[in-house]
Amino acid sequence: MTIDEIAQHRTVVLEGGDGVGKTTLADLLVTQRGFIAVHSPRTPDHQNLTHRYRDLLARPGPLVLDRSFVSELVYGPLYRDRSRLTLEQALGLADLVTARDGVFLHLTAPVAVVRSRLMARDGHAPEVEEIAALGEAYERVFRVLASHVSVLGYAAEPDSPSPTG
Repeated sequence: MTIDEIAQHRTVVLEGGDGVGKTTLADLLVTQRGFIAVHSPRTPDHQNLTHRYRDLLARPGPLVLDRSFVSELVYGPLYRDRSRLTLEQALGLADLVTARDGVFLHLTAPVAVVRSRLMARDGHAPEVEEIAALGEAYERVFRVLASHVSVLGYAAEPDSPSPTG
């Protein structure tokens, strides 16, 4: 998939674990295709996730989300024993992405590449098993989403560095 093919969509949701290249791809969409990027770190517990993402998706113009509500479906159960979003809420948000001519890109990279990138970027990285567990959790979530909305896989090049991700 090329940057031109990705940019044909008005909304691009980039998802995957840390170090797979989300921010690098978002930066390309911003600089080469005029997208507005929104990086979504973990939303504080007191903030309503559904409202936050509804507001983001109501913005005009081409939008790239560098992480989104999908991460809550992955990280919530793994690190906090629960997601703050129900599947019904997530599918409703996914429908809003689709209504904006959107696409979900599930970015992946080999575990060793991810670990190497994170070490180079942050000076530390989770253990291989933790990175693999995150990858498996993303696979499960995207299997469910793909039965409802358009999800495309995007495998990072193993030899290309990802300074941000």
